Amino acid sequence: MALVKPFNAVMFRHDETDISRLTAPPYDVINAEQRQALLSKHPHNIVALELPEGSLDPDVPGNRYETAAARWAEWHQQGILAKDSSPAVYVLEQSWEFEGRMVHRRALVSAVELHPFSAKVVLPHERTLPKALDDRLRMTRACAANLSQVFSLFTDPAGETDTVFENAMRSRPISEATDADGVLCRLWAIYDADVIEQIQAFFTPKQLFIADGHHRYTTALAYRDERRAADAEAGIVHTEQPDYDFVMMALVNMDDPDLIVLPTHRVARAAGTFDADTFWTALSDNFDLTDLPSGQPAKALAGTDAIAFIVKTTDGTAKVASLKADVDTTTLITTEHHSNWKNLDVAVLQELILWPILGIHPDEPATLERLSFVKDADEALEVPGGDVAFVVRATRMDQLRAVALDGDTMPQKSTYFYPKLLSGLLMKSLA
Repeated sequence: MALVKPFNAVMFRHDETDISRLTAPPYDVINAEQRQALLSKHPHNIVALELPEGSLDPDVPGNRYETAAARWAEWHQQGILAKDSSPAVYVLEQSWEFEGRMVHRRALVSAVELHPFSAKVVLPHERTLPKALDDRLRMTRACAANLSQVFSLFTDPAGETDTVFENAMRSRPISEATDADGVLCRLWAIYDADVIEQIQAFFTPKQLFIADGHHRYTTALAYRDERRAADAEAGIVHTEQPDYDFVMMALVNMDDPDLIVLPTHRVARAAGTFDADTFWTALSDNFDLTDLPSGQPAKALAGTDAIAFIVKTTDGTAKVASLKADVDTTTLITTEHHSNWKNLDVAVLQELILWPILGIHPDEPATLERLSFVKDADEALEVPGGDVAFVVRATRMDQLRAVALDGDTMPQKSTYFYPKLLSGLLMKSLA
């Protein structure tokens, strides 16, 4: 049972609706140069909280976590940040142009009760990395807050939530921001208790699927468990569920045609000297190889139902590699996964190409240094910094749902939900 509830969002206090200068992309896609550029736009940009200066070593005085804690308290004291006066469920719309048409993705942002993945209420679909979890847990402890949202999906094929969105969006937005890619984000608040009750009733029987933010969710679970243990030891008894039992989540209808999932392509390096002829021979064991058509090679996979990749080596050879009709992935792939997982394009790439031919696998973390990810297909086909590039198709929503319901998690970078959610529009206190 998914329990969603309104919360008093922490927001930047602002006189103008447009707060673009205060917002930032998610922390995990920002490098040092981008961080400085964001701070040059405004010293109170959210990146100063998400990625504060200081050592990542918590034992070093003045580390980033001490900086974040002090800054979070200071910004509240100075009125830079303020809590919404009443609890609300927030409506977020992101609008942008995609392939010649305007696209509008809408989300309900609320507090969602935390459950372990084993409870099957909130389901993951990708693996998480321990190093990233450690940093975010320390940051959560420092600020006792969710500084950005988990992006999750729910099923609503009949569009029952459309009316909620449309009614909320009739008023003037409480804030808006435009990101570096030109995506316009607008935010509204729903305070009406009856409408909130309808939203809660809609979500009660639902399962939620994490689209982006697995590290944030797993961090929130770990933080909740720490706080529960500390309160129990101190003899603190709560008359109602504390704020740390919930995580801030943006909920998007996975049946909405404006929900766009893009692929992430792979560029790999061999462990030693790369021999293109040997590679192509090995690839032909399980794949039919055909010449890449001229024109727009990145679109060569469109319209095919077979598991297939565009493959290009540094000698300029480029082929479409299609899984042979007589190859049964459920038996050839011997790892302990369900058939839905074994029929994912990215899983086939991992288990039948990257691992046996190039020696790259997530169970061997050191080998991942020889694998990079590229968003643009044409850029990937330039084979930047690698020996061979793989252009893949986007994972479909029905595949994500099936794999998550099976209890499996996809390989890293199996999905790319565009656009990312902006940080800085809403925050949630866990104190």
